[in-house]
Amino acid sequence: MKTSKLILIAVVVVCLATLIGAVGIVKKSAQAESHLHDSISEAALPNTQKAGGSKVYFTSDISAKGILAAYKALGVPVSGKVAIKLHMGEPGNKNYLRPELLQDLTTAVKGSFVDSNTAYGGRRGTTASHLQAAKDHGFTYAPVDILDADGTVKLPIKNGKHLKEALLGSHIMNYDWIISVAHFKGHTMAGFGGTFKNLAIGIATPDGKRAIHSNPGGAMFSTSGEPFFEKVVEYNMALMNAKPGKMLYINILNNMSVDCDCNASAGAPVMPDIGVLASTDPVALEKASLDLIYARPEAERSALVNRIESRGGTHQVIYAERMGLGKQTYELIRL
Repeated sequence: MKTSKLILIAVVVVCLATLIGAVGIVKKSAQAESHLHDSISEAALPNTQKAGGSKVYFTSDISAKGILAAYKALGVPVSGKVAIKLHMGEPGNKNYLRPELLQDLTTAVKGSFVDSNTAYGGRRGTTASHLQAAKDHGFTYAPVDILDADGTVKLPIKNGKHLKEALLGSHIMNYDWIISVAHFKGHTMAGFGGTFKNLAIGIATPDGKRAIHSNPGGAMFSTSGEPFFEKVVEYNMALMNAKPGKMLYINILNNMSVDCDCNASAGAPVMPDIGVLASTDPVALEKASLDLIYARPEAERSALVNRIESRGGTHQVIYAERMGLGKQTYELIRL
């Protein structure tokens, strides 16, 4: 009798242990699944297109006429001295924005092409070689201004998590308006390069670029992931605070490689061209650009999406909205 009771007790104990273990496994599985969903939600943000959001104008016409139409749709006439910030291409790169695409816009606003020198050498590392690269790539019908040719301007970064000041090419303060024309594509560190990278890395001096790319006292490119993205956004915030209401933003989704235009041997485009987008809200513009890419068939988008998600690139949009640079909710207006 005693033996039977002992056996029964042992069976009950084993069953309870098994049940408790199963509950633990289920709980851990649920936690893991929840964490996975959190990771996915930051990698592939939900589509935020919605009536009443920030206006983003879109045309599939990737031409000088189409770009001018997107600019005019903004209904914000610029005046005075106008900087057109774009990447004029590292020599050897074949994906950069061709100068003929910008001719109608540049003529309409009487703009100058602007950029700053690199921090990693190459053929855009000095003002003289940078000007020669711009000339070789056909940017000859408007003035080209290398912004850091005469030094640095330091702009405060209010409430920055990582940085207190932005080191930008001093000439940027000579302009009444800034029009960012970004070639939207992949990027080795950022996942994607659009408006935020065009303005932050592009206008930063070599020392400013090192501050964004490096940990304090660390080697170049020692910063990556969220700290890198957040520094990029903080540089944008400094510039936008210095030029309130005097900036417009255009993304051009063509020749989309997984590599940036700073790469002399960048890979070939990995998906079909999409079009031109313009907005007064840079967060909405970046988000609309991402949504249009994610809306393409899997076979077309997979290489670029993999580059974006493998770097966590969408954190740029999340942090920019958090810092008050704009909002993800947008209304896409087709021209």
